[in-house]
Amino acid sequence: MLTFDDFKKLEIKIGTVVSAEKIEGADKLLKLMFDFGGPEPVQILSGIAQFYDPAVLVGKQVPVIVNLEPRTLKGYVSNGMMLAVVVDDKPVLLHPDKDVPTGSPLR
Repeated sequence: MLTFDDFKKLEIKIGTVVSAEKIEGADKLLKLMFDFGGPEPVQILSGIAQFYDPAVLVGKQVPVIVNLEPRTLKGYVSNGMMLAVVVDDKPVLLHPDKDVPTGSPLR
């Protein structure tokens, strides 16, 4: 079990997808660039290529854990993790029910 203090260590922000593309040679991975309101976009990899067309993700707002240690997959660095639920073995991305400012923290 995690304590509430452990949970508070997670930094979760709403990011806006500014670009998305499949990674060559990887059936499952997409490379997504996110805007969190900072000066540079943030690269995040996600294993949802079998379920989402990259073009439909551009402009979507999703919650992302932004303070995870970077991880390298297929030679690309991922700097966070999108949040989703799994229904019938398929990921379903979470979204705010209305547009919110990019970079808004979840509380």
